[in-house]
Amino acid sequence: MSIEFLLTTLVIVATPGTGVLFTLAAGLSRGTKASVIAAFGCTLGIIPHMVAAVTGLAALLNASAVAFQTLKYLGVAYLLYMAWNTFRDKGALAVPEAEAGTPSARQVITSAVLLNILNPKLTIFFFAFLPQFVPTSAPNALARMLELSGLFMLATFVVFAIYGACAAAVRNQVISRPAVVTWMRRVFGASFIALAGRLAVQNQ
Repeated sequence: MSIEFLLTTLVIVATPGTGVLFTLAAGLSRGTKASVIAAFGCTLGIIPHMVAAVTGLAALLNASAVAFQTLKYLGVAYLLYMAWNTFRDKGALAVPEAEAGTPSARQVITSAVLLNILNPKLTIFFFAFLPQFVPTSAPNALARMLELSGLFMLATFVVFAIYGACAAAVRNQVISRPAVVTWMRRVFGASFIALAGRLAVQNQ
């Protein structure tokens, strides 16, 4: 296994983004179990991008400005929707005062998967990153690409789960202070808006 691949993967996965933000919010709002579920959902959201890279769909997305822009703005819209839910204190990113109304595991996973599916840069990443470590002329190139993709997904799940567990560890201190809860909602909401803005101005 390439050390360069492992190091690059860890840097990319550990860099805070929408998935990390979502998992942190789950840990702070509902504890360790919810953060692990969120991390699992974010990991599942990688599969469509992996399939696109393996089948060559990423090349089409990279070549078609219309396809890229469509997916990009769907991602922007969903991030703004998540921000709106956070500010309104509803949905998967809210910090509930009680357990009533807590989103189900299926709802959390669905939200997490959508966050990653509606991220065109992840597909481009797989298309540009994996071939550097799997030459097309290499024997069993497809199996090798799937192996490295699986490692990337494993790293994503482990790192995100650690982020979530750390957030869950301070959950009681957070939810026992209404002012902190209010501040946290605003920070998460503003962060999703900022991520939406950054995605909106990105080009292929």
